[in-house]
Amino acid sequence: MDWKIPLADIDFDSREEEAVLEVLKSRWLTMGAVTQAFEEEFAAYVGARFAIAVANGTAALHLACLGIGLGPGDEVIVPSLTFVATANAVRYTGAIPIFADIESEQDLDISVNSIEQKLTERTRAIMVMHYGGYACDMPAIIELARAHGLMVIEDAAHAIGSELEGRKMGVWSNVGCFSFFSNKNMTTGEGGMVVTNDDAADKMRILRSHGMTTMSWDRHRGHAWSYDVVELGYNYRIDEIRAALGRVQLSKLEQNNERRRNLSLLYRQRLEEMIPSIVVPFNKPRGTSACHLMPILLPDGCDRISFMEHMKSNGIQTSIHYPPIHKFKTYTEGGKASYHLPLTENVAGREVTLPLYPGLTDENVTDVVHAVQDGIS
Repeated sequence: MDWKIPLADIDFDSREEEAVLEVLKSRWLTMGAVTQAFEEEFAAYVGARFAIAVANGTAALHLACLGIGLGPGDEVIVPSLTFVATANAVRYTGAIPIFADIESEQDLDISVNSIEQKLTERTRAIMVMHYGGYACDMPAIIELARAHGLMVIEDAAHAIGSELEGRKMGVWSNVGCFSFFSNKNMTTGEGGMVVTNDDAADKMRILRSHGMTTMSWDRHRGHAWSYDVVELGYNYRIDEIRAALGRVQLSKLEQNNERRRNLSLLYRQRLEEMIPSIVVPFNKPRGTSACHLMPILLPDGCDRISFMEHMKSNGIQTSIHYPPIHKFKTYTEGGKASYHLPLTENVAGREVTLPLYPGLTDENVTDVVHAVQDGIS
């Protein structure tokens, strides 16, 4: 469909085109110097010792789980109000995701109290997801993890550039994971990044490429002639074209995130003035958000499908973030534990995501809000 106002859009121009063309001219497409530069620049940006570029955000999450040593029978407390990859990555290792509730309809992040209630002697880690780019209560989560000897993974797919207490999201924990999917604040089409300050980086880097001790790039430069395979690894490599796109996108990130913040503030002002029956979450966020999403909660009793169809008829694309994972068939069949997460379930049935991207105009925001008003009246 040719949307008048799409849900998301990318900020590509001649700089991305030139970066890709330089890679093509180099005739080296697999991981090499451009990927290394991207990793170094990203690590510097978030304040991490190590950054490991990978094929996608799910690969980043899987490597993070492997890097902290998760295995069969371990339990990991995760949110249910997130994309399914958050929990899937835990299952890839044989570990068991244990779902926790959110804080409230104003704070859609994982609840610290709910995490604490889910702890058992088998709990090995906590995986948080900074919903929409809004930081979880990381000081409390880190304190809880330390008290119980647990590892922490941040799914920061929404939070590229978000900060809390002067620290970027992704470096509060043992391992942070980012996604560069096409709807993210910076994109390479597909791609991801793992960041850490721990020596687990060495293991994750080896696992990224088949468990091999040297890469094709090393042999191309004459720095190695052969290799050993020391782990059962994966093909989670990124390529030079995507790394080139990532470097340009990273250079635009701060400016684009600031535009997202301004647009989000404008949305809030207009929505609260014109449609007070709608809840706009994260009215008082922690720290500084990357404002990846613009979520709203429809009034109780409002038919969400009809509302979204109304928005569609006005040429405005909307979405849902997210159907709760603990309700999916693969997480309920076969005798798996059942969950009652009242806040998650209530919010998940009412949430609608409105368009948000740097190229959105103030006039577009006004048009969207008027359509929202008409859609629930």
